[in-house]
Amino acid sequence: MNDPSAPSPTPSPAPRSANDLAQERTDLAIDRTVMAADRSLMAWVRTGLSMISFGFTIYKIIEGFTQQGGQVHSASMARNVGLFLTGLGTVAVVMGTVEYWYRLKGLRRDRPNLRILQPSLVMALIMSVAGVLMFLGIVSRVL
Repeated sequence: MNDPSAPSPTPSPAPRSANDLAQERTDLAIDRTVMAADRSLMAWVRTGLSMISFGFTIYKIIEGFTQQGGQVHSASMARNVGLFLTGLGTVAVVMGTVEYWYRLKGLRRDRPNLRILQPSLVMALIMSVAGVLMFLGIVSRVL
């Protein structure tokens, strides 16, 4: 009756304990939280970058008009708006980066092997440095 060519039944895996299931759910929740923090950081960077680029564009357009000898009414106000937007965008990126850093440090309490140096953090740090340098470059020209 036993057919040697018939596949033998595979043993069913041992049921996991409640602690194992709880740990798996906790790990998944931490992963979701990290991904949500990444999305929030990228939103901060996107918003800050928009403000930086818009402010820099306003500043450069006004500077171009004044260098060509054109009469621009309220050029100093437009220049100040450009400077303000560039500074505000830089502050937004830096604030988002700092907030993200603290969020990851808090998550490391529950998962000590969590990498702090996430790709989104690296990009935010690069954008923060670029924003600060651009802002300082504009300020040094204005003053």
